[in-house]
Amino acid sequence: MAKMLKDTLKTIEFYKNQNPHYEELLAILEEILILREEYRRRLTADVFPVDERLIPSKIEGGLPLIDMSQGDYDLTQSRDYFLDLLHIAEKRAPGETQELARKIRDGEEDFRELVLGAFYGEPGEVEEEEQDNEEETFDLIDLFLEECLRPAFERVAAKYGESVLKAKWSEGYCPICGKEPKIGEIKEEEGRRYLFCNQCGIEWPFLRIKCPFCGNEEQQTLAYFTVEEDERYRVDVCNECKRYIKIVDFREAKEEANLDIEDITTLHLDMLATEEGYD
Repeated sequence: MAKMLKDTLKTIEFYKNQNPHYEELLAILEEILILREEYRRRLTADVFPVDERLIPSKIEGGLPLIDMSQGDYDLTQSRDYFLDLLHIAEKRAPGETQELARKIRDGEEDFRELVLGAFYGEPGEVEEEEQDNEEETFDLIDLFLEECLRPAFERVAAKYGESVLKAKWSEGYCPICGKEPKIGEIKEEEGRRYLFCNQCGIEWPFLRIKCPFCGNEEQQTLAYFTVEEDERYRVDVCNECKRYIKIVDFREAKEEANLDIEDITTLHLDMLATEEGYD
């Protein structure tokens, strides 16, 4: 993992020079990755235990291994990780996150409810109470709420990911945690499409001519667009459900994509897709 982190940090430095517009976000990602590695090493037990007897039936039924809405999971280490992540935002906007951190420490804010709200895309009380804060702070808090679970979910993915992939998971959401993907990748000579889960870091193969969100397979209503003739990046869109997913293809360059980084350096594609009416 240490070598992987070192290689990732080198890639981030390269992207900073190539994409000055994203320098600040990439600097934040650097800090997150260093902290993530620290908490990954701290984990000594499974936060999300899996009943291995149920894996075959779950996969067959299209159910992810972990259901965040069920189970009394011990999120103590995730809470500590989140509080440490808040320091990253605090350094850039002093005072913006101090009150949230205090409320979580004092039990005034239910950390589990915050996490579940972010996980399932529900508006949290943070936004309702702090409406005058900068939008960037909200974005970082949402990012940190997702990130604080990453080491624990990575542990599950490391243990059971290979088994899940061998079972030929065919859904458009993550087989480990059930989150929908934001980005994917075209790989291998035959050009298979893989989807990536930002929540637990796993990739899984998925049909190219199929919407991962609504299951639409009608080629006439599935399309994609690229920007500035850079065919390494594209946005796959579905005109049935009006959803989109970003896709990278580094096969010609013979490079290995780091999708955590690519998700940040392709934010302009998110904006373009939104402008075109896709969610």
